[in-house]
Amino acid sequence: MKKIVPVLMTMLLVLSMAGCGKKDGFGATMKTYFFSYKVNSAYVCAEYEGYQPAEGNQLLVAEVTIKNTFDEEIEMYDTDFQAQWGGEGEDDYSMPITWNGTEEGLDTVSADQLPAIYALAKGESKTGLLIFEVPEGKVDLSISYMEEFSDNTTGDTFFVNFTAETR
Repeated sequence: MKKIVPVLMTMLLVLSMAGCGKKDGFGATMKTYFFSYKVNSAYVCAEYEGYQPAEGNQLLVAEVTIKNTFDEEIEMYDTDFQAQWGGEGEDDYSMPITWNGTEEGLDTVSADQLPAIYALAKGESKTGLLIFEVPEGKVDLSISYMEEFSDNTTGDTFFVNFTAETR
């Protein structure tokens, strides 16, 4: 019995650490410190509104709904979210196609796309597209968000895992 207790304690510790990353699928609402979000749908394609990805990539087009649940207006960035596909090491993620290394970002390619920077009033919701370049053939993907606070600490990381449709 004494050997079982340490094994159970170790398993509980591992499970509790794994619980820091919250996961779910389409339509599930992820509740962060600042806002809630859900991925309504997602698909991969070879081009979107004339935008073509780099060779070896395809586009992930995901419709998301974000609602400000904080007690004041918040500034949002499309780069708050990452697309991930796993299994290839540390570089198995991408930022939205508007990311160019500056705060302003690049222009959107569609009126349906979330802008690089936007404000959400207290209680306000916004639905729009996040578009990422991901490796060709990848359909088992996730969109993640990691809580970051003004004191440079981080909170939970949230993952919405899904299998994207191919169009």
